[in-house]
Amino acid sequence: MIGVIGGGAWGTALAQVMAAGGAPVRLWAREPEVVSGINEAGENAVFLPGVTLSPSIAATGDLAVLADCTLVLVVAPAQHLGAVLAGLPRTDRPLLLCAKGIEAGTHRLMSEVATAAHPDAPIAVLSGPTFAAEVARGLPTAVTLACADEGCAPDLARQIARPSFRPYTSTDVVGAEIGGAVKNVLAIACGVAEGAGLGQNARAALIARGFAEMTRFGLARGARAETLAGLSGLGDLVLTCSSTASRNYSLGVGLGRGEAAAALLGDRRTVAEGAFTAPVLAEAAAAARVDMPVTAAVCRLLEGAGARAVIGELLARPLRAEGV
Repeated sequence: MIGVIGGGAWGTALAQVMAAGGAPVRLWAREPEVVSGINEAGENAVFLPGVTLSPSIAATGDLAVLADCTLVLVVAPAQHLGAVLAGLPRTDRPLLLCAKGIEAGTHRLMSEVATAAHPDAPIAVLSGPTFAAEVARGLPTAVTLACADEGCAPDLARQIARPSFRPYTSTDVVGAEIGGAVKNVLAIACGVAEGAGLGQNARAALIARGFAEMTRFGLARGARAETLAGLSGLGDLVLTCSSTASRNYSLGVGLGRGEAAAALLGDRRTVAEGAFTAPVLAEAAAAARVDMPVTAAVCRLLEGAGARAVIGELLARPLRAEGV
C-alpha cells in the first residue's frame, strides 16, 4: 500500500500514477470536498478537473490512516511540510518528498524538515520536469529520485516506476532539492519577460544566467554540478520557464504585465511556490555569500517594484565574464 500526502494537482497525479494496474493507494487531502469528490465521483474537480481517477485510490482526511503504508509520498507545500509531518504518526517507513522549496526562517531543505519530524524514516526526494496534468494522463515523464543511502534509491525506484514514469536514481539529495527550489523562482523571472514583451532572446538569457545562479548556490550548499545539470535542475528549469502551465511562470507573466503581486497571489487556489521561496532563497544566498541577481530581482517584483524598473536594473549591472 502506497500513501500520498497532499490532494493538490501534483499529489493527485502521483496517486494516479501509483494506482496503475489497480494498486491500492491512500491519498490524504486537507479539503473535505477533495476527499468526497475522489471517493464519490472519482475526480479531483478542485485541483485536477477532467481526469478520471483510478477506483483503487481511496481519499481520506485522517493522516493516521497512512500509518501502515509501506511508502508515503509527501506532496504538502514546502512552507506547510513541517506542520503536516508533525501530524503524521511517527514512522520508520520511507518518506518520499515531492514538494519543492526552502523553509522560511530556518533555510532548511525539505529533507532536513522531514528528518527532524521523523528521524527513524529513510528520507528520499523526487524532483524533475513534471506538469501534473501530463503525469496524470500517463504521458512519458522522467524524474530524479535521490536518497543519501545508496541502497535505498534503487529499491524506491522499483516501487514507483511505471511504463510512462521513469525515475533515475541519485545519492545527491541536496542537489535534487536545490534544483527544484531555485527553478520555481527563475520561472517567475522568465514569466515576467514574457508578460513584459521582452522576447525570446531575453527568456533564453534568463534561463542561462538563472542556471548559473542555481549552480553557484547549489555548490555552496554541497550539491553536485552533474545533479544540477540533470532532470531535477536544468531539466525542470527549462520546462517551468517555458509554459503558462507552470504556476510560477504564469505568476511572472502577470507581474510583467504590471499586475500587483498581492492580487495575483490572492486570486489563486493553487500555490506558486516560487513566490514563497524567493525571499527565503535570497536570504540563504546572502548568508552563503552567493550572488543571485535574478533571484533578487524577483524579490523586488514581489515586493511591488515595477517590472520595467527592475529589468533596467538587471541590464545596468556591471559587465563581467560569463563563467559560473
